[in-house]
Amino acid sequence: MPINGKRAYELLDRIGFIRTSGSDQEKEASQILMDEIQSLGIEAIREPFEVEDAIVHRAILKVCEPYEKSYEVTAWKCCPNAKLEGELYYAQDALTPVDLANMKGKIVLVNNFLRLPTYKKMLESGAIAFITYQGSLLDKREDSDLDTRKLRANFRKYGNLPGVNMLVEDAFELVVKKAHKVYLEIEQENVTLTSHNVYATIPGTEDPKTIITLGAHYDSVPFSTGVYDNGAGSVIIMEILREFVAHPPRRTVKFCWFGSEEVGLEGSKAYIAKHPEEVAKTRLMINVDVAGAPLGKDVAMITGPESLVSYIEYLACAENFSLHARQDIYSSDSTPFANAGVPAVSFCRFGTQGAAFIHCRHDVIQYLSADSLEATAAFVNTFASEIVNTAVFPVERTMPDNMVKKVHEYLDIKDEK
Repeated sequence: MPINGKRAYELLDRIGFIRTSGSDQEKEASQILMDEIQSLGIEAIREPFEVEDAIVHRAILKVCEPYEKSYEVTAWKCCPNAKLEGELYYAQDALTPVDLANMKGKIVLVNNFLRLPTYKKMLESGAIAFITYQGSLLDKREDSDLDTRKLRANFRKYGNLPGVNMLVEDAFELVVKKAHKVYLEIEQENVTLTSHNVYATIPGTEDPKTIITLGAHYDSVPFSTGVYDNGAGSVIIMEILREFVAHPPRRTVKFCWFGSEEVGLEGSKAYIAKHPEEVAKTRLMINVDVAGAPLGKDVAMITGPESLVSYIEYLACAENFSLHARQDIYSSDSTPFANAGVPAVSFCRFGTQGAAFIHCRHDVIQYLSADSLEATAAFVNTFASEIVNTAVFPVERTMPDNMVKKVHEYLDIKDEK
């Protein structure tokens, strides 16, 4: 039952619809994956977990001085309700002493996406609200979707500021026309949604107590069919599941399709929290996130020992597979495993600029190919099969200090001195 790109592409087409965290569509996609697993004669388990969300009733941004105009905005979900008027301040860097000194009592416009260090500094500097923006000035407005972003719990633990998001052309106009005083209003209610992980397990024939996990997230962002990010990873590990069904592994292999990755790695975090005994037995996590782009390059991000980088580079040469491997963290479901002490590898095929798209309406199956899916899947399968079936498991369950530091910085975990 060799890796089959056409079969993977067909499954990708079936799950290629918008499937956001905790939505009915996400659950529908989980059922499609479960049906596929069960068709192989393997038990599929769907495990629920809760995610926080919000229903936004109103989001308003209006310039009051020196001109009057209302702009289309979306509220950052889970931020506080607000009705406030204040002076607008454009923080070009947001971390310079000048910007920080000028934020107090202001509604602050920041460049692009809001990062945690910027948010913490805004709070410390006394900002009263924030505005983010997205997109390119080359975008046509009619082809642009305005994201609804969420102020995650790791932000809110430092303080909760109201915030809105807008298109770049509107942010450009605010600055060029020297908007001075603005009115911002947000009305929303926080809700709890149910998301799901899907699991399948192939017991080891000789060492069933040792677990190697393969994972991929199957949810998408709003407006996106999420085939490149990350339906592709989901169908790739499904192909690898088929291989292990046909060729039972020496060690146990656990397959995980994670929900709600796009809102903060919630599915993998839920798995780690709910299954500590399994995690303790897990020696390696193999993650696949973004694949299928014909124009691009394959990359392996290793959050673990440097020796694993060399192992993968050697295997790529042996298999005549062009791939760059490096030791680093990756913003995906591999990171919660690494935080639990499990060495992790994320395989990705990064599309070249203009040839693959994420987090937008242009993430569509027409820009992917069965051949590209098959090539990446075949190499990941070779790596997984080799390492799962070694006589002695070659990867030590340890996390280098430099990776611990990066993981803790990413997850905003304070190191105890």
